Amino acid sequence: MNLSEVNWDFNAAGAWPFPVKVVAIIIVSIIVAGAGVYYITLDQLTELEQLEAKESSLKTSYEAKQKKAVNLPDYREQYKQIEASLGEMIKQMPTKAEVANLLVDISQTGLASGLEFRLFKPSGKIRKDFYSELPITIKVIGKYEELGLFVSGLASLPRIVTVHNVSITPNNELLVMDATIKTYNEETSAVKKKKGRRR
Repeated sequence: MNLSEVNWDFNAAGAWPFPVKVVAIIIVSIIVAGAGVYYITLDQLTELEQLEAKESSLKTSYEAKQKKAVNLPDYREQYKQIEASLGEMIKQMPTKAEVANLLVDISQTGLASGLEFRLFKPSGKIRKDFYSELPITIKVIGKYEELGLFVSGLASLPRIVTVHNVSITPNNELLVMDATIKTYNEETSAVKKKKGRRR
């Protein structure tokens, strides 16, 4: 078969020799398949990858939510315990009327421990979420045992009192303690708002 004798006009393709027809059909099929892959299949593969990633993310999210759902009764029980503990702590916070008495109790605890006050300075209250901090800057001087008695006495007060930023330095045979004592006051309006939200 001489290819130079073949009429390559596409309209005369029916008269082409059989081997040429086969080769032409193969070439056209490859072009069509390539175009189909490029214009249709690649986009579908990209979309498939995105959907697979989304499926994996949804499975992880579902598993996490399922674990929470299984443990829901335990979480509710813990929530009740936390609410009860919070209620007890709020009861231990001094009311506005009790703050003055608490300041007296703190100073008397120091004096009863044998300490000498060099500074006792209540600061303005610092508002937090549902409570206010009432910091008191103190500077006391005394023996090691007296400082221990003082801190122990603060812990045994009926209202919540915490000690922060403690610094102890020697002064001859005595020790000087600088610290910030904090007590806490319930922010009634914030608590009411929270209770209202729960309802």
